[in-house]
Amino acid sequence: MQVLVTLDLPTDAGAAAVMLADPSYVQEKVQASGALDQQVDVVGDATAGFTVTIRRGLPTDAIPAHLRGFVGSRIDVRQVEVWEPAAADGSRGGTVVLEITGAPVRLTGRVSLEVTGASSSRLTYEGEVKATVPLFGAVVEEAASEAVRAALLVEESVAERWIQTHPTA
Repeated sequence: MQVLVTLDLPTDAGAAAVMLADPSYVQEKVQASGALDQQVDVVGDATAGFTVTIRRGLPTDAIPAHLRGFVGSRIDVRQVEVWEPAAADGSRGGTVVLEITGAPVRLTGRVSLEVTGASSSRLTYEGEVKATVPLFGAVVEEAASEAVRAALLVEESVAERWIQTHPTA
């Protein structure tokens, strides 16, 4: 099942990349997604390529009750974003992989940061959720896709708040 989430950011692509590579920002967005616990690792920095690895435990409230038997009362999610160095205009791309530990569900795709104006940019997550569950695969993919979309959409309000409280020089 395809997932496409687009977030409009009220800052230029360079400042957005600095934010995306900041462990404090990453922790804030993970907390806002409802994480029960989390671990965040950022390797590299926004001036070059960087990798963000997130591990979080999430409640299964958003998963339909008839599917919770597959995952229990909590799911553990591992997400890795690998960002390439910026192009001349500040835009950049990368890859994203999201796996639900202990469940046969995986999202693989691309991330991109586009310049949309002098002080605006667009962050896009695009990928495909695959579930290898006999008989229930499509239902599990749909539930997982909705959970992924919801978690990513939370990022937009966190980013807006972060940009307002962390002005760039």
